[in-house]
This record gives sequence, C-alpha cells and structure tokens, in this order.
Amino acid sequence: MPTGRPALPDGLVLVMKQECATCRLVEPLVARIAGEAGPLTVWVQDDPSFVGGVSAMHDSDLAVSWHNSIETVPTLMVVRDGSETDRTIGWSRDDWRRITGIADLGGDLPAMRPGCGSMSVDPDLTDELRVRFTGDTLKARHVEFSSAEDEFEAMFARGWTDGLPVVPPTRERVLRMLSGTTRVPSDVVALCPPDLVELTVEKIAINAVMAGCLPEYLPWVIAALEAVCNDTFNMHGVLATTMPVGPVIICNGPGTRAIGMNSGINVLGQGNRANSTIGRAVQLTVRNVGGGRPGEVDRATHGNPGKVSFCFAEDELNSPFTPLAQWRGTAPGTDAVTVFAGEGPRGMVDQLARTPEELCLSLAASLIPMQHPKLVIGFDAILIISPDHGRIFREAGWDRDRVLTELTALTTRHGSGLVRGAGGIAEGIPPHLTDAMLPKFRAGGLLITYAGGGAGLFSSMVAGWANGTVGSEPVTRAVGS
Repeated sequence: MPTGRPALPDGLVLVMKQECATCRLVEPLVARIAGEAGPLTVWVQDDPSFVGGVSAMHDSDLAVSWHNSIETVPTLMVVRDGSETDRTIGWSRDDWRRITGIADLGGDLPAMRPGCGSMSVDPDLTDELRVRFTGDTLKARHVEFSSAEDEFEAMFARGWTDGLPVVPPTRERVLRMLSGTTRVPSDVVALCPPDLVELTVEKIAINAVMAGCLPEYLPWVIAALEAVCNDTFNMHGVLATTMPVGPVIICNGPGTRAIGMNSGINVLGQGNRANSTIGRAVQLTVRNVGGGRPGEVDRATHGNPGKVSFCFAEDELNSPFTPLAQWRGTAPGTDAVTVFAGEGPRGMVDQLARTPEELCLSLAASLIPMQHPKLVIGFDAILIISPDHGRIFREAGWDRDRVLTELTALTTRHGSGLVRGAGGIAEGIPPHLTDAMLPKFRAGGLLITYAGGGAGLFSSMVAGWANGTVGSEPVTRAVGS
C-alpha cells in the first residue's frame, strides 16, 4: 500500500545523508543550530548515527524526502504551521545564516559547496518509490501472471499485442510514463472507438508503456488520440472500411526536435523510437481500450504496415513551406499533431525536372492514378516533398499555396474521360458529370508536407480514405503538457 506523507514539525528541518561530502562538511554545525536557532529536526537518508549532538531520525523509506521533493542534500527548510516557507540546498554560508539567524555560522567553512543527489531521486530507486508513494493513483485492474507464465507470451495469448512483443506495463513503468504529463491519470481524454470506452490518461499511459514510449512522448500520444477519437476523423469508420487505411500522424512544432523525432533520412521508415512508438501507442490504445481488433471491427481487405505505426515529423527548419499544422490554423511555434486516414506511402520519382513547372507536371501525373485514375474529389492525399524536390520550389520562391494552385490545375480533367464506362473501364464518376471539369482533389484535400533525407530526387504520396461525411476528415490538435 502507498505510504502517506509524513507531517513536518514546525521549526527548522534538515535532510542529509552520510555518504554526501557536503553533508559531512556541515555536520559539525548541526548541534549549534539546534541549540541556538530553535527547534531543529534532522532526517538522515542512510546512517543517522553520523550526526553528533542531536537525535537524528532515519528516513529509512525515504517518505520525508519523496513527499518534500528533496532532490539535493543537504536541504535545510523552514516549516511554519506544518508548511514549508523557505529552503536552501547544498551549503551556502549566507543562506544558512539567514535561515538560522546565526550571524557567524560556518565562518571556518567555504562560502559555498554544492550538495549531492538525494537518494529519493536515485534512478535505481525512483520507480520503486513512485509505486510506494503514488501507486494508489492507478485505477486499472492489475493482472497477475502465474510464475509458470512468460509475461511476454501471456500478453500475446490474451490478445493485447499488435503481433509484435510489447513491454509489460508494470506499476513502476506506468507511473514513470505518467510523469511525462501534468494531467491527472483519471482524466477522461475521449470516448475511444469503436466501443466508445472512456479513455483515461492512465489507460493511454499503459498502452504507451506497451508500445515502448518514453514519458516525454506521452503528451504527443494523448493529443493524437484526442484527434483520432474525434467524430470528424471517424476512427470507427477507418477501422470498419475494407480499404487499407489507418491513422497517419504528422507532428509539428519545436517539441518534435526536443523529443528527437525523425524528419530526415528514412523519415517514414524504421529506427527512430519516437516516430515508431508514438504511432504504435495510438494503435495499441484503439485496439486494447476501444476494441478495434483486426478480424473483428477492423475489416481491412489488405491493411498496410502503417497500421502498426505511421508517425513522422515535418522538417520545419529547412522547409520552404509554413508548417502543416500552422497552415491548418494553429499558432506559429505550436506543438501539434495532424491525423489523416491514409494508406502506406508510395514513391514519386523525378530526377530530371529543374523548374517548379516541370516538377509539378510529374507530381500531378503521379497523383492522378491515386485510388483510381477515374475517381476524383472523393479522396484526399498527403504529398511529402523531399529536400531535393523542395529546393526547386524554394529557389523559385513557390510557397505551398502556389504549388497547390499549380497541382490543382494540372490534375483537373474533363468529365467525359472519367465517367463510368469511358475507356472501357466500368469504374468512374456518375454520368451526370460528363460535361464538368473536375479536380482530382477537393479544396484543402491535398496536404503538402516537407520531410526526408537530404539526397534523392524523390517525393512520396499517401493516399487517403473517402472524405467528407461518408469518410474521414483530417484533424489537427495542439499538444498539451
């Protein structure tokens, strides 16, 4: 059971440990402080016998240190009416004199000496302490495996994985994951499709552990799940459709660089922990909390590898375009995710174009066959421009809107060649659109991003599912703390 917070007595409170050189430096002062500065309570993390002249108490379970956020020893605090009103860490002659009121305290000691790390922040102990002192915040049912069970195989047997091994979500790991957000574990983030189960921060943290996330990734996972659980995105439909689509997560903002996301070489491939596990955590959460399991609600005819994880960051620092999230309405510099119901990426090659007009001709020709050459307006897409292709647009001064204008014109065609039966192909648009000029994409239906390695005259395209009320709309959400 979690240990409660010990009450601190009024007066001065000193937290020390014997193995700390600075604590040993100030130890000769302790008896004088106790005698001249009023009541003094001394807590020692390891061996209280090293303190002479006073009766020191042993913070054996580190409850005092943990609950009072002792990160450095020695820490000298002032307590009034049970609450801390002042503190100093390490040894600072001026601060200790001010707090104790002893004008000549420590005259024979150096003016300042940094302290040592508290045992309560020892990386080998913090997970255990977090469970000991805050474990009661976890509300999820704790599953115990028998000693004869292999925990990895047991999770496979219970259907909690995506076909790959997952990290067992122990209390220690879940609480460590929750340290990545300021949100309360019981906060309900959304109703998770398809079963519309309340999705709490704790449930997300559990699946983020299983996916292999670090705590600093958790706010991004939460934001992505807020987006995919939005009715506009229609996650239930994304699961139920027989088309091979799943959430594609595009990340923007300075936070992508802070957590080490990949926006460069092999941006859509393997090897980057943040990219891989953020997307995987979203998929595992939808599976394990929402009930979106393949063969049940998930009815994709073929699926695609991106249904395990498809998440990447834009290369904003080098892009000729404004960040995608900003283009979609977020404030500049905002950490944000955009979710898109998409298939796997497809390469687009043009190694000879040297002008933006030439390059757009190639890009348009590659975009027209998306889903089907005769189907228009009903499907969105992501165009991922590489640095080598992006340089052509940058040197010509073309922004995103200029590129979109050109691509819209180049992918607009006369309905006579697109109607059902035209060219002997049964698939196509309804006959009443025969005389219309029809763009491949609706307004706003082509999302342009910038990412990839610095060499290679290639770009990529991600085809989308049906758009509008019958399908899915991209959703952008800011990332909170």
